Amino acid sequence: MNRTEILTRGTGLDGENILALAEGVRTLVLATGAMGSRGLTTALTRFQPGATLPYHKHAFSEVIVVLEGEADVTVEGRTYRVTPFDALHLPQGTAHTVCNPQQTQPALLHSSFAADVPTREAVAATFPASQRIATGPDCPESLVRFATSAVYELAPQSMFRDLFAKRFGSQGICGGYGVFAPGSSLPCHIHGYDESITIVEGTAICQVAGKEYEVGGYDTACIPTGRPHRFLNRSQKPMAMVWVYAGDEPDRTIIDSGYCEGLRPMAELGVAST
Repeated sequence: MNRTEILTRGTGLDGENILALAEGVRTLVLATGAMGSRGLTTALTRFQPGATLPYHKHAFSEVIVVLEGEADVTVEGRTYRVTPFDALHLPQGTAHTVCNPQQTQPALLHSSFAADVPTREAVAATFPASQRIATGPDCPESLVRFATSAVYELAPQSMFRDLFAKRFGSQGICGGYGVFAPGSSLPCHIHGYDESITIVEGTAICQVAGKEYEVGGYDTACIPTGRPHRFLNRSQKPMAMVWVYAGDEPDRTIIDSGYCEGLRPMAELGVAST
């Protein structure tokens, strides 16, 4: 049976059906196995001023990207100040805690997990404390700073940055940031694994196998393996996204635009998002 896209609205952050992880820490799940994704979970977590998520670890990789405000992420005693669109990768089994250091402004974080059934295990331990700006050879974690990450043009007037991938140290997930000028888009394409795309600025048209959705304000689409899609900026302002793949490195196969527009049948592609 073919899987279809999952659409989660960012307005859910202000709803009642979100998870309370700790005092002042609430999470909106964007995509996960219970919703139909494979090998991938993504979520938005809002930290109220001064709020802390205590030490814990996961049995899979996690990547934290700050969307608003800033966060102090402490990894086995090593504390990093993480600012908008920096990406911190935490390998499986790495103990960490997250805090909003600001006392007046909330912080919003985007988390990606290399698993479709997320779990969290509390860690009761103490570690030698140190302040870090960057990771080093003694660190299992890896940090890519947005300000110094390489920029490339993936399509005309669509500029991208890879923020986490196997080549940077992450495992099982990769992703980054893309900004689209008015009128720009990527070609119609498919992937060899599931993808989660969160709109972090402006509005976009998400075109998937003949369907169109208007998305913005942290709305997130999860696209299954092999399903034709693309994002278009039909507005008069820039549009930006954070994208995540359930794989070690980016993978795209460009296909005819008719598959995204619904003018050509999926059966012609010979792929199934099962």
